[in-house]
This record gives sequence, C-alpha cells and structure tokens, in this order.
Amino acid sequence: METVVFYQFLTEVPQAAAIWSALLLLALTVLAVLVARPERDTPAVDPAPTARELAAAEAADLRRYAEEVAVAAAGAAQTARRRRADWLTAQEQVEQAWIRYDEADAAARRFAGAGALPTPRTPRTPTEYAARERYLHQAAMAAHWRGDLAMRQLSDVFGHRHGWDPRRHPVEQEALLHRAIRNARRADYEVAAARERLAWRDAELAASSARALADEAYAAAARLRPTRAMPRRTVRVAALPAAAARWRPARVG
Repeated sequence: METVVFYQFLTEVPQAAAIWSALLLLALTVLAVLVARPERDTPAVDPAPTARELAAAEAADLRRYAEEVAVAAAGAAQTARRRRADWLTAQEQVEQAWIRYDEADAAARRFAGAGALPTPRTPRTPTEYAARERYLHQAAMAAHWRGDLAMRQLSDVFGHRHGWDPRRHPVEQEALLHRAIRNARRADYEVAAARERLAWRDAELAASSARALADEAYAAAARLRPTRAMPRRTVRVAALPAAAARWRPARVG
C-alpha cells in the first residue's frame, strides 16, 4: 500500500509542477507585453494650449465679431436711409393733402355764403326737376373724374341717399357737393397725417438702431487695433514770483 502511494506521488508531482510552470511563464509573458507597450492602455492627453495660441484664438474671435457687427451696421444704415426717404415722401403727401383740403374748404365756404341767399324761384315742373337731376348727376360725375368723389359717394348721389335730393336747386346741390368734397379731403388728410406719424416713428427707430450698431462696430474695430503706450509729456509750469503770488496791490480809480 505504501509503495502504491509513493508511486502516485512520484508521478503526479512533476505534472503539477509542469502545469504551474507553464501558467507562471504565461503570466510573465503577458506582464512583459503590458509593461513594454503602456500607451495602449493609458488615454492620450492633449497638450495644454499656449498663451500665444490663446491670444491668436481670441484675436480671431474679435475679428469675426467686428466683421459681423460692421455688416449689421451697414445694413442698419441703409435701412435708416430708406426709412427717412419714406418719411419725407409721407411728409410731402401730408402737405399735398392739406393743400387740397384747404382749397376744398375755401370753395365750400364760398358756396355756403351763396346758400345763405334766397334761391331763385323757378317753375316746379317735371322738366325743371329732370333738369335739376341731370345737373346733379353731371356735377357728381365731373367731381368723381377729378378725384374729388369716391365711387361710394357717387353711388349715393345716383341712389339719392344721404341727403342727395335731385329736386333741390342747383345752387343747393353745388353747396352740398362742395361740402362732401371738403369732408372727403379732410379724411384723406387725416389718413396721410397718421401715415406720416408712423413713418416718422419708424425712421427714428431705424436711426437709433443704426447709431447703436455704428458705435458697437467702432468699438469692435478699436479692440482690434494694437494698444500703444502713450509717451509721457512733461508740462512745465512757469513759477510766479513769490511777491506777486502772495500779494497784488488793488487798483484805485
């Protein structure tokens, strides 16, 4: 029995030693490979940027910002000029509308004075009423072709609505027609004045925006210029005499 155990010990121990030797050799080989090439396991670290690179990047950003602001300032200036031109056009339209209204008001006043006089007596016959209606329609059509009456007002005349009575005397019809023209031109003037106020507000806003962008563009361009140290200037102050500095005699007379 002892002989068998001793035989097994002698045969199995060398096998175990060989296995452990092979494992140890493999572990040493892997460790040597890892030690020899460590860059595969450690991540690459970018070097920190230098001060010159940071300054160059900052200068590039400032230059790009200055170019963008300059483009925006040029566009704002062009918009401001266009808004000002629109305002000047609207102002001229207001002046023309006021002149037309003033002329219509003067004509309406003249016919209002004539309407205070008694109207001439004419025979009230169908022929007379037909002549009066024909006169009213012709006067309304002439005013419409001159641009004094809108199509809506002309339709009221032919429809005999809103006080347009063809049986009235032609003098009364002329007074009523000139009052309608005056009211229409007054409405046109109010519309033109409201449009002019809006154009002025848009022009002021555009000018303010253009000034702000121009100042920002100038500041951005100034930041791109290299700063230079200003030379010191020595200022010489002439010293007064001690007697003159302390006391001066007062002038008498």
